[in-house]
Amino acid sequence: MRMNTLSPADGARQERKRVGRGIGSGLGKTAGRGHKGSFARSGKGKIKAGFEGGQMPMHMRLPKIGFRSKLKNDTAQVMLYQLDKLEGDIDFAALRAAKLVPAKAKQAKIVKKGEVSKKLVLKGLLATAGARAAIIAAGGKFEE
Repeated sequence: MRMNTLSPADGARQERKRVGRGIGSGLGKTAGRGHKGSFARSGKGKIKAGFEGGQMPMHMRLPKIGFRSKLKNDTAQVMLYQLDKLEGDIDFAALRAAKLVPAKAKQAKIVKKGEVSKKLVLKGLLATAGARAAIIAAGGKFEE
């Protein structure tokens, strides 16, 4: 065996198709793509997700219901029972330091879940009506 006699095994390598090179090749004119349609055009039949062939797409036919707040993603919820663990004046920075608020949050809202036994002073925080009433009933107050 010599270097000049080496060749790959039969069927291991295949000649690439040279499309659009005349009628004699068998892949001339339309180059094996057929006539018209999305598969005949450049992009080879890549259709946008949700495209239904020109028919009104399902997501546009269905009614839009409700309201999705953009603020919801920026507002973290803090439960009343979590506030009981904190001391002193409580503001957004204190909540973040206690790891009660995620890093992406821009504001916090106190939600009535559990009890509060301390007098709390809350600065610049939102609260539900029930949570506000529970904090004031425990002798706490809100400062803007």
